[in-house]
Amino acid sequence: MRVTLYILFLFLAFTVQAQKTNFTVQDAIRVQGLASQTLSEDGKYLAAILTDGSSRFATDHFRYRDPSYINNPEGRLVLIEVSSGKMIYPYENRRVKISGLSWSDDNKKLAFLEERADEKLYLQIYEPDRNRMRGVSITGSPLLANSSPIWMPDNEHVLLATRAAGWMTKAMAMYKEATVGPVTVYDSSEPFLKWDAIGNQNSLVQFTKVNVGNGRAEPVLPEGNYQGVYPSKDGQWLIFNESFPLKTSYTRGENSTEYAVSYKPLTTDDSVRVLHARSSSRRAFNWSDSRSKYAWAENGNIMVSQLEDTTVVQITKGKAFQDEEKKKAVRFSLVRWSPQEDKLLLSSDKGWWLAQADGSSLEMVYELPEDKENAPNLSVVHWSMDGRHLTISTADKKVWNRGFARFDLQTKQMEELIKDSRLYAGLKISKDGSVRILDLSDGDHPSDVYVTNADFSEFKPLTDLNPWIKDKKLTRSELINYRNVDGKELQGILYYPVDYEEGKAYPLVIEVYETFFNNGYNRNMNLFTNQGYFALRPSVELEMGYPGEAWVKGITSAINKLVDEGKVDNDKVGVQGGSYGGYAASLLITQTDRFAAAINISGKVNIISFLGDSPKIGTRNYSAAEEGQDRIGGSLWEKPLHYLAHTAVLYADRIKTPHMIMTGEGDWNVPATNSRELYYAMRRLGKDVVWVNYMTGGHGAGNASNESDYYDHWERVFAFYEKHFNKQKDETKEEE
Repeated sequence: MRVTLYILFLFLAFTVQAQKTNFTVQDAIRVQGLASQTLSEDGKYLAAILTDGSSRFATDHFRYRDPSYINNPEGRLVLIEVSSGKMIYPYENRRVKISGLSWSDDNKKLAFLEERADEKLYLQIYEPDRNRMRGVSITGSPLLANSSPIWMPDNEHVLLATRAAGWMTKAMAMYKEATVGPVTVYDSSEPFLKWDAIGNQNSLVQFTKVNVGNGRAEPVLPEGNYQGVYPSKDGQWLIFNESFPLKTSYTRGENSTEYAVSYKPLTTDDSVRVLHARSSSRRAFNWSDSRSKYAWAENGNIMVSQLEDTTVVQITKGKAFQDEEKKKAVRFSLVRWSPQEDKLLLSSDKGWWLAQADGSSLEMVYELPEDKENAPNLSVVHWSMDGRHLTISTADKKVWNRGFARFDLQTKQMEELIKDSRLYAGLKISKDGSVRILDLSDGDHPSDVYVTNADFSEFKPLTDLNPWIKDKKLTRSELINYRNVDGKELQGILYYPVDYEEGKAYPLVIEVYETFFNNGYNRNMNLFTNQGYFALRPSVELEMGYPGEAWVKGITSAINKLVDEGKVDNDKVGVQGGSYGGYAASLLITQTDRFAAAINISGKVNIISFLGDSPKIGTRNYSAAEEGQDRIGGSLWEKPLHYLAHTAVLYADRIKTPHMIMTGEGDWNVPATNSRELYYAMRRLGKDVVWVNYMTGGHGAGNASNESDYYDHWERVFAFYEKHFNKQKDETKEEE
């Protein structure tokens, strides 16, 4: 009986899938999502920008770092009334370029910036309860910078980042000198690289307080480089962080920037009080909700103080030891303030600690498991208003088991609320904790927004953003485990062909980068599996100084596993990647001929010339190579052989795999000229190579271009794999 029911279930499942149509490139563009989600403090409204795959088709990649170019993607402003699920579109069906959604403290007004055809930003105020949209005509018509409006506690004023008089003239002169000339001079006696100097100029803003009722504007902060500006909740003080670049830096430890934290009164005189004097050390203050108290970590200890009080309380020093006999002190980091602002939650490698803000007590309230490799990842996302409970996000490290827990600070008990294979993201909680909004997905479909209760026992959908997708064939994902050549256990995400048949061996396309674990809707994986391929996002164990070995050690093991299981045809395996993954794909095929085809999308092929061929990002490529993502572990002059070993173009003679290189002419990150080097080398050597350069594309080639290029990009990718996966079949026909 059970066998019969199981067969019937499989038949019905197959029938339903057969009635669906394939997921296409056009469908990939149609998929919608909610960006910039912002929940009002009372939990009444969720504001967001509804976007799809076409939102960045109009991007001009050649204008990166152009001071006059704002580049906000197009979308539809939407407000969701949480209690009813009603969706409100203030601009109706019109797509607009907006940014900086910000709710007033009384939850009645939504402020944001709208970019118009003149490429300038305008302050807009929307009042949902009155369904009223109005622009604010600001006295003096200051040039607004692309940032979020900051509401003052009176709900009548906002702080705006604006540009000083003459800023645009100076900024554009610097930009044009670097891009147009007619003569461009680079001089090492200058403190900054030219593009660093341009970036510094672009970062300069002043802050202006604007009355949203009448548009009256008054200056608050002079021109400077500000990273954080916060009014206190009582409206008396304005806290601000500043940075002062001194010179271009090539290493992280170099003292090339100074930092300061200050505050000033907003109601009386204009004098500035210094909290952290300008110096090369950077101090990260953790502020209480009222922004009247602050804490920071210093040498593993926690300090607490408050505005207008020079007293500093050390709340941890000498109160906890890793080793009682040796008196080795516990090193603490800050997690957050309690809602009542009388306690702080701290963390150490041993557990979580509760400390009184006055330093009167310190207690470990939760001990972390000793087996940290297998213990779940835990993160505090909310502290209840009564101060008793912490809401914790939790996720296992080796299986898809994700959800939320509640920790009772009185009983010191952890209670699991919900945990399953679904994907939870973007939790937003109202100030009183009664309303909780999150993105929820089964791990394969695009997410929708749900409202849930405090114990996550009920979920109510607020959106159905892609109802049409239920009639499309989507892949299903599976977490696989395998060991690399060194015996290290790794995970990868396997995506099944949409019409998968047990026992049949399919082609496989691998998308390589670094480490993959969480699933979720993925455009690329769905497009490949709808071509009748398996798709895999494998993880690799990258090692400083020897990153090039990791892809061979890890990826080939994953392929072997799938071939041994009978899922994959060993002769039909392709590999590709974008950016760092594209670099990996080209480097990988210099070390193995395992692949039938390989595609590099906007990835470098010469790590030496890459150091300086992308001037708009300054010294990033040096730091990335030496101590960042590229993991060479030293400079070109310290480790020249390591740079040579990780430069694919030098080993082009070893490549036996047909290779397609895809670039964007406007790519400021990895210029097409770098990737082009491998095309010329392989062609010179008589290798099978194709170079596709999209003249209006950016970082991502045709994927980061206009709509026609987007279609062209995917048509070429599909055709390239089909050609080389079926090469043996075609050769057999020719022989017959």
